[in-house]
Amino acid sequence: MSELTGWDRRLLVVADGKGLVGHAGAVLLRKLSDRTGLTAALAEVLPAGTGAGWRDRAVVVVQLAVAIALGAVNLSDAEQLQAHHQGLFGPAVSDSTTRRTLGAMDERVLAKIASVRARVRRHVWSQLCLRPGGFPWLTVAGKYLHHWVVIGMDATIITAASKKQGAAATWKKSFGFHPLAAWCANTGECLAMLLRSGNAGSNTVADHVAVLREALVQDPAPQPRRSWSGWTAPGPPTACTSTCAI
Repeated sequence: MSELTGWDRRLLVVADGKGLVGHAGAVLLRKLSDRTGLTAALAEVLPAGTGAGWRDRAVVVVQLAVAIALGAVNLSDAEQLQAHHQGLFGPAVSDSTTRRTLGAMDERVLAKIASVRARVRRHVWSQLCLRPGGFPWLTVAGKYLHHWVVIGMDATIITAASKKQGAAATWKKSFGFHPLAAWCANTGECLAMLLRSGNAGSNTVADHVAVLREALVQDPAPQPRRSWSGWTAPGPPTACTSTCAI
């Protein structure tokens, strides 16, 4: 069992009230990343190192994502939240280590991470198709959209209390950021996101096209089966046959 993903083999369920862990939902999130292969796949594309003090970069990224899900809004919060789970995941990742990890992610590394995410998502969606209920196709306006994957796009204002990097006055007369994201309505997954300054436009076509392009790369359906018009001719499915409805 890999050291990256074998931590949960020693977990036990007991009723003696001892060894309790706060934010227990973090266990499920980390297990999800490990069991789907995301943690190991990230280790393939992120820098590797040696030495007693080296922290595996895949674990750093996954633990940061878990901390954000638990409510962390900065690297200091992330370190403090991880400190609650040292008995499970090992020592908390320092904010300086996390900062160095993020700082090393250039465009080349980010492209590799996107490829890894798409590969793992393809595996996960193939498992969803094997469920008794199958893949979660949607019903919109009374029409069952079988073999359709619906992608929703939206921008959200995130306020900032101080002049942080990229923070600016927004069109809503607040101050902060204006990221644009694409979400898979079928599964609730965030497929792609563009971090933008607060003064970014709500209807900037170039931004929407860029985010949509990245979202389509994350759709596990074979590329030739997609259509910008939202419809494609039927054909034999692979794992999950899907088209994109915009």
